[in-house]
Amino acid sequence: MIEVLAVGAGATIQDLGRPGFAALGVTRSGAFDVGAAGLANRLVGNSAGAATIEIVLGGLAIRLGHAATVALTGAPCVIGSEPSGGGRGWGAAMTLPAGTVLSLGQPRRGLRSWLAVRGGIDAPVTLGSRSTDTLGRLGPEPLRPGARLPIGSDIDGDVPGLDYSPGAALTDVAAVPVQPGPRTDWVDAESLRQLWTVAWTVRPDSDRVGIRLDGPGIAWARAAELPSEGVLPGAIQIPPDGRPIIFGPDAPTTGGYPVVGVVPAAGLAALAQVRPGDTVRLRPA
Repeated sequence: MIEVLAVGAGATIQDLGRPGFAALGVTRSGAFDVGAAGLANRLVGNSAGAATIEIVLGGLAIRLGHAATVALTGAPCVIGSEPSGGGRGWGAAMTLPAGTVLSLGQPRRGLRSWLAVRGGIDAPVTLGSRSTDTLGRLGPEPLRPGARLPIGSDIDGDVPGLDYSPGAALTDVAAVPVQPGPRTDWVDAESLRQLWTVAWTVRPDSDRVGIRLDGPGIAWARAAELPSEGVLPGAIQIPPDGRPIIFGPDAPTTGGYPVVGVVPAAGLAALAQVRPGDTVRLRPA
């Protein structure tokens, strides 16, 4: 059992999500950066689909009820552990005794980190996933101090003997590839050029539902109203105010504003780490 003592800016339980239910209006959810969460699971010998804790801007503190092997990936934070002291490694497995309090400081760069414990977090399964859906309110509630999380048995093999496994380099500027379309004809030519050339600024209201960008307004080329149609994580939607929104893993499954491009999964991993005020540059693939 893990006892949650503090959650900082926020923390949720995430696995690979629940794809395949868009027709029911259920979004995918799951880890914002599947690669970083998967690395944490591999470092402790879990299966790829084991549930992890996704942490926003550090600040998590937990107490281990039993000895456990854990690993942390994503935005690096200073790790504290009591009573055994600090000096623990990021991107490597750590075996900690019962009663250890593990705490994270704030990352110097990046936004999200992932904590995997050997066996995974044994949260209730909803539509095949243990992920928290912050938009549809499916799955476990966001973590709060006092929560107790059972450890599961989702183990796939031995703990690999690695001293360190580096993650992706983090910067203040995210250069994101985009597949243009399908509704590029709904914005004028100058606005479309701006979409690819402007240094967009991440807005403070960004979250798992969408990365909201600030910059020059993207003008619609049509006055008509677009019928609602299916969207997916990574879709770049242009609302009436002209400020792009890049949908995240908890995005809605349909939308009535034009989608002018789609960010592939690798680009979403980079967007998982952008903070308010960071720069995003979109590049047509």
